[in-house]
Amino acid sequence: MARIMNLFPGSKINPLIGSAGVSAVPMAARVSQKLGMDADPENVLLMHAMGPNVAGVIGSAVAAGVLLTLKSVAL
Repeated sequence: MARIMNLFPGSKINPLIGSAGVSAVPMAARVSQKLGMDADPENVLLMHAMGPNVAGVIGSAVAAGVLLTLKSVAL
């Protein structure tokens, strides 16, 4: 998705940020940080990667709540 968004003019988006959008806190953000630092030692992504990381946790909690609600309604 970031590669498609980078085709349009404006600010560039680092594709590593999207990989942190899973709810494996804080490991996914650390992996994004490490890969970014390997490519460019001045690339600091940890705080930018924590945003999608926490959003993944919130999304998982909301999805679990919806599934529990649907299960209780079905019974």
